[in-house]
Amino acid sequence: MTTDELLVLVALMPVLLAQGLYLFIDARKRGRYPWLWGLWGLIQAPTPLVVYLIVVRKIYKNWRRTK
Repeated sequence: MTTDELLVLVALMPVLLAQGLYLFIDARKRGRYPWLWGLWGLIQAPTPLVVYLIVVRKIYKNWRRTK
């Protein structure tokens, strides 16, 4: 593994951890499969966060009402 690859990995780890924790805590609060959202949030970014906001939080309804 090169130095550049290692730096990218170290930079992405806190982002993935923060995203996974946010998804887990918020999904647990709403009763929406917290382990699934938390694990998916730890694997990749930002797709799980976008899908979560659309499917669980339903932010598109609020966006449509304001127009």
